[in-house]
Amino acid sequence: MSVLSDAIPLSGSSAHEDEGPLAGIRVLELGGFIAAPFTTRVFADFGAEVIKVERPGIGDELRAWRRVRGDTSMMFRTVARNKKSLTLDLASESGRSILLDLLAHTDVLVENLRPGALERWGLGIEQLAEAKPDIVVVRISGYGQTGPYRDRAGFGSIAEAFGGLRAVTGYPDRPPVRSAAPVADCLAGLYGAIGALMVLLGQARRTVKPGPQVVDVALYEAVFMLMESLIPDYDAHGIVRERTAGSLLGVVPSGIYPTDDGQHVMVAGNSSGAFSRLMRLIDRNDLADDPTLADADARWEREQEIETAIRSWTSRHTAREAVELLSDAGVPAGPIYDARAIVEDPHYAARDMLNAIELEIDGERQRVRFPGVVPRLPDTPGAIRSAGPQLGEHTEAILQDLLGLDRTQIDRLRHEGVI
Repeated sequence: MSVLSDAIPLSGSSAHEDEGPLAGIRVLELGGFIAAPFTTRVFADFGAEVIKVERPGIGDELRAWRRVRGDTSMMFRTVARNKKSLTLDLASESGRSILLDLLAHTDVLVENLRPGALERWGLGIEQLAEAKPDIVVVRISGYGQTGPYRDRAGFGSIAEAFGGLRAVTGYPDRPPVRSAAPVADCLAGLYGAIGALMVLLGQARRTVKPGPQVVDVALYEAVFMLMESLIPDYDAHGIVRERTAGSLLGVVPSGIYPTDDGQHVMVAGNSSGAFSRLMRLIDRNDLADDPTLADADARWEREQEIETAIRSWTSRHTAREAVELLSDAGVPAGPIYDARAIVEDPHYAARDMLNAIELEIDGERQRVRFPGVVPRLPDTPGAIRSAGPQLGEHTEAILQDLLGLDRTQIDRLRHEGVI
């Protein structure tokens, strides 16, 4: 049994699509926003052919999120990079038939619809397996495919609350806050990619049973996996973690400290070795030489004293000076960067983390930098071949090259609103 689809190059496809460790794998993406698209972006970055199925005339709603100029947001251009866009009305019988035909040429289907949506369309696992017996189906939802809450609507922000993250984020005397990044969606997307790749590996090694395989990812569970010993600490010690501003419970010292130039630096001297080096740097040899402070719990008990000492030192240096002195001393430290600082930093450039693509925005050509490919695989690197596509940009090529439809058939489907 092969895990590779009969990957047929589409008309006008880039030669780079034959490169990368996942070349030859084809993925169909259903759904939208961030979680499922993040899963498929991992595949696309490393050479898989990803076909994003979108509603005709509307497409993924992410196209309009934070759209300042042009008809497509940079958020969509980033999450949907390296993919092909196929418009298809899955509410129509013809649209579902085309999807099943495409599935015969596909290795992985990724969706983040509400549980039961595929089944209501007649596209349940049994129907998918008839089209492709060994299909791998990644299903991402708020609460998973089982359990009493499976039918509830669930976005990433809700998952961060339900999964325990929101309750411990922020200041203790203020309401909980959220991170300014889609933590739950991205984590669930990574778990979806890992799950699909594990199944593909298992199929290649014949360590999974024949037949369709479902990877069930719940947004809240992806967040819950972040919370390390939240529940064990509660059971073993009766501790209910609460909001602690910028620090982590029992992790001392680790936080954000003010500098002389009105900025802040992040310092993490919470290992015994780093703590000792940090204390000597800030001229607190008394704390460095205190044998009791080699213990994390002892540092936690004296958190205020240690924090005050660090803050006093950082306040006498600029952010740049503080980071350089701390780094030279072997203490993990870093600046608090915004977008401007990131694009100016030489390390981002040296690691190829800022990749420029020329886009047309409101009729003007413009170079736009996008995040690089992670992780780095020096011998089989991923690549950014294109930004997120225009809606339906590849519909005709996919229908012609994969399904063999002719111009008359494609025109009829377009006239009927199927594509």
